Amino acid sequence: MHDNLIVIDGLQYSNWNRAIFEQLKSGGVTMVHVTIVYHEQIRETLLRIGQWNRLFELHHDLIMPVKSTADIYLAKKLGKVGIMFGAQNCSAIEDDIAMIEIMRELNLMIMQLTYNNQSLLACGCYEAVDSGVTRFGQQVIKEMNRVGMIVDMSHSGERSTLDAIEISQRPIVISHANPSNFHAAKRNKSDEVLKALGESGGLLGFSLYPFHLKNGPDCTLDEFCDMVANTADLMGIDHIGIGTDLCQEQPISILQWMRNGRWSKEMDYGEGSKSDADWPKPLSWFKDSRDFPNITQGLQARGFHDEEVAKIMGLNWLNFLDQGLQAQKV
Repeated sequence: MHDNLIVIDGLQYSNWNRAIFEQLKSGGVTMVHVTIVYHEQIRETLLRIGQWNRLFELHHDLIMPVKSTADIYLAKKLGKVGIMFGAQNCSAIEDDIAMIEIMRELNLMIMQLTYNNQSLLACGCYEAVDSGVTRFGQQVIKEMNRVGMIVDMSHSGERSTLDAIEISQRPIVISHANPSNFHAAKRNKSDEVLKALGESGGLLGFSLYPFHLKNGPDCTLDEFCDMVANTADLMGIDHIGIGTDLCQEQPISILQWMRNGRWSKEMDYGEGSKSDADWPKPLSWFKDSRDFPNITQGLQARGFHDEEVAKIMGLNWLNFLDQGLQAQKV
């Protein structure tokens, strides 16, 4: 069954090379939302896009850019892996709302309003007090809605996420997180948030990053699929997908950049600790993208029907993107 599915991974930030692209293809992945920037600003974002353009040239037989959902279907037909650009922070627009339309024209399809900290737009999940979406953030959400850029609140605080769901005229996404009732990580989301997300037509991408899972690297496939089933009951089967948060072959310096950016002189360990500061050990049943069929099989074993498995593995993402990426008609 897996080979016939449209499989979408709602987020990866790997050290991209041909071997990793081949793993994606081997795992039956049709499209992956790739993080191109975290704390990088406008010029650095443009450089990342330029680097990706070179990757498309060098590996055109394996990967292709995704500029619309039609390209996802085309990738499936051609047997290639579609690549969709996203940003895990709002640094790519700096303090200029005009950059949203420009970045969207350069195929930046998804943007988080904040990455763990308070930003110009909203509050991150690591702040002691969540002040919610800011005045600038309200205008940015409106503009993102207008141009067809997806609002992502994966690293945002509780109030900010609920604010974004309410403010946005279009459904938002939490591309890579899990329910806090499964594992009480700061990055995971409350039942209140998930209910509001589902009721508004939004989407949750389940994370396979061990820090987001019960028992960490020892979380079993059965436990993961139980979490999926319970969340389907909470949100509805049409509002869940996969967002692995896979970070392959990245050096520790990248993890430190993600956690610290340029904002701190002191080392911040994020979801880790001083004694556990490195990348977490991978799951035994999901070491890299070649293991995507394990998720399909696990969902089937859990009792999901084939149509439900197809939705979770990619069709829900596809339907969500089909609506959210279209510019609003004037």
